[in-house]
Amino acid sequence: MTPEQLVQGQLDAYNAHDLDAFLRFFSDKVAVIRPPASKPVLQGKAEFAEFYRKERFCVPTLHAEVSNRMVLGNKVIDHEHITGLGPDAFEVAVVYEIRDGLIQTLWSFGADKIQGIPSND
Repeated sequence: MTPEQLVQGQLDAYNAHDLDAFLRFFSDKVAVIRPPASKPVLQGKAEFAEFYRKERFCVPTLHAEVSNRMVLGNKVIDHEHITGLGPDAFEVAVVYEIRDGLIQTLWSFGADKIQGIPSND
């Protein structure tokens, strides 16, 4: 799969709330980073899966729509419009880094006030 196909596949699984399908796109060592912090807020597939199981896929109204996508080599940058996690929609920019055919690292910008998102505090 190309980097863009991997990112689209995980987005499709995210919107279907299909945790097993979603996890297939991610490395066992996946890391989620929320700049400006450089330390991951989620590290490893087990922790990643638990977060999405408890905080995201249990919300029936959760939905992400891509407003814009850029592909730069092994990185895919999505501007996403997220609904269903609260009364208001919100925007995030997510950079997905693909290595060895799986998503290895995600940097999520602009989601620091959203319920359930872990922080480095």
